[in-house]
Amino acid sequence: MSDAPSGPGEAGRIMRFEAARKSVLVAYLLWFFLGWLGLHRFYLGYMLSGVLMLVLWVVGTVLSVVLIGYVILVVPVLWWAVDALLIPGMARASNNEIIAEIERGMR
Repeated sequence: MSDAPSGPGEAGRIMRFEAARKSVLVAYLLWFFLGWLGLHRFYLGYMLSGVLMLVLWVVGTVLSVVLIGYVILVVPVLWWAVDALLIPGMARASNNEIIAEIERGMR
């Protein structure tokens, strides 16, 4: 049994936030190693854009045998590069959403 508070008090809310918060470092590691698949976006809670980035990459890769795929692959590659600048703000927004959910009692 743990003596750590996990109830509705301030300490409990802080613990829930720390357990759910998104790390900029983890997001950058995912971006650097698997960003072309959009995994950093999934991690940060941007599911729709993560799926779109993944689909563009898969379609571009499959169609690269007929050369049109290389044109399609330009989109996720540019998107990947721009995300390098957007990750801190995306992490901040995700963490603010987590805080709002905790305050509303949804987490």
